Amino acid sequence: MDLKDHIRSIPDFPKEGILFYDISTLLAHPDAWQVALGRLAKMVGKYQPDILAGIESRGFLTAAPLASRLGLGFTMIRKKGKLPGETVGLEYDLEYGTDIIEIQADAIQKGQRVVILDDLLATGGTMAASINLLNKVGGNVVGAACMIELTFLGGREKLNGVPFDTLMAYDD
Repeated sequence: MDLKDHIRSIPDFPKEGILFYDISTLLAHPDAWQVALGRLAKMVGKYQPDILAGIESRGFLTAAPLASRLGLGFTMIRKKGKLPGETVGLEYDLEYGTDIIEIQADAIQKGQRVVILDDLLATGGTMAASINLLNKVGGNVVGAACMIELTFLGGREKLNGVPFDTLMAYDD
């Protein structure tokens, strides 16, 4: 099955000149969704993770069901102020300005093998920040994966050598 057949492209979203790759059409197609999860399970399973971390918010859509399928724990990486309890944060640079992501302080046990998931890898800034945040709290980031990679933006190069896998790549 060619999963790209189930991805909708929306021009000029969220702003003029951006071509948005929408995974909601894949999620709505039960066979495509099962195929995508099966392929992700094979990719992620090879890293023998203890826990999966999903990046807000579309990363939750892949990481949570995948963690359930693989019999693993799941944790969330969210924007500042979205998680209850004690959190650990990390400020990182955006194209114009900075942002802060957080994880609950007790979400990762020291040395746990973690794989990070998101829906799409573009410039790599948020994924790289998530790797740094997980290292900061004592996790051992053994891999990262997304459903889609925009290879022309070079995000993979920012991942500090962490192995990265994707189901689909767009080259322009």
